[in-house]
Amino acid sequence: MNRKALYTLFALAALVATERAQAQFTIDNVKTRPTSKEVVNHKDTVTRSEVSTEYFNQARYRAERAAIRKERNKFEFTASIQGTMTSYNDAWIENSGGDNAVAALAKVLLKHEFKKGKFVINNKVDAKFGYNRMKVETKLEDGTVDNKGIWFKNQDEFLLETKPAIQFSKNWDFSSIIKFRSQFASGYKSRIEQEQQHRKSALLSPAYFDVSLGLTYTCPKKGFPIKINLAPLAMNATFVRNALVRENGYLYGLASADKTSKWEGGSSIQVDFDRKWGKNEWFRYRTTLYSFSGWMTNIGLDNKVRKYGDYVAAVDQWVADGKVADKKPVLPIHPTVRWENTVSFKASKYFTTDISFQLYYNRAQHLKVQTQTLLSVGLSYTFKNK
Repeated sequence: MNRKALYTLFALAALVATERAQAQFTIDNVKTRPTSKEVVNHKDTVTRSEVSTEYFNQARYRAERAAIRKERNKFEFTASIQGTMTSYNDAWIENSGGDNAVAALAKVLLKHEFKKGKFVINNKVDAKFGYNRMKVETKLEDGTVDNKGIWFKNQDEFLLETKPAIQFSKNWDFSSIIKFRSQFASGYKSRIEQEQQHRKSALLSPAYFDVSLGLTYTCPKKGFPIKINLAPLAMNATFVRNALVRENGYLYGLASADKTSKWEGGSSIQVDFDRKWGKNEWFRYRTTLYSFSGWMTNIGLDNKVRKYGDYVAAVDQWVADGKVADKKPVLPIHPTVRWENTVSFKASKYFTTDISFQLYYNRAQHLKVQTQTLLSVGLSYTFKNK
């Protein structure tokens, strides 16, 4: 094959290959819409949240909780030891007279208040215990005189009290008062009469349990912090648990020595006042007046004799008739009154002088009003969180 025919054959093969490629790679004519007059809106489906850079701090959390507790809780604790001592030698006593004596008194007062919203509860523990020692002359059977020092308590009482309340107006609360009062140690008739047959009181003998339900008014003036509780529904219980005390004739209003308790229903009123004066609270006055009337119990009493003279005559007649149990004369329950006052002078942080006066009337114990006055000087310590 000559050269000319070879060139012609290559030309034909190239032409065939070009037509096949054109058929395979043909691109259709696609019309696009103009975008200049249209707005494309994009919707963001990603949710965003604020992320704080702060982290939990345990110390800060404890500090915040402590601040909340301090705001809701008010706490006060006072403890004091007070006493006197006098001592003379024999030569002084022989020439000028005198008597060796020791007196000691310990007192504890704890007050706590918790408040959250309209609910508030006040708790109080008040305890006093004191002894004195004096020389007492006793005449023996052989005619000789024996001088010896004898310890005899002069103060012995503890009080537990709680007052839950719900405030319904600015100065008025629905409230209840629950309190329990008794003494620690046994008491005797006198300094020289301290045998078993002379015992007149003991732990829970007597003991008093009071419950009242009513309204409490709180004065809004800070300079006159008085609270008045009016309880149309109240209950008073008296306990004498020690059999020896009852057998010695100290029944404290119980019907007989076989009984250990007495329950009465009625109404009560209680007035509380506690204020401090001065920058360093050098002067303080506290008072509580409580009265209970067992009018509900009086309604159910049989054989009531209102006058005491008539009652004595009725009892004599009852004894002469053979002591028929269901015919025994009964005196109506008289209102009981208990008024406690304490004035404190704070000379320094740890030195105080207290003057206390107490008035008590309970016809089941005595026909006359009982009073007590005490002046004490000594060391005192007070802690409070506000």
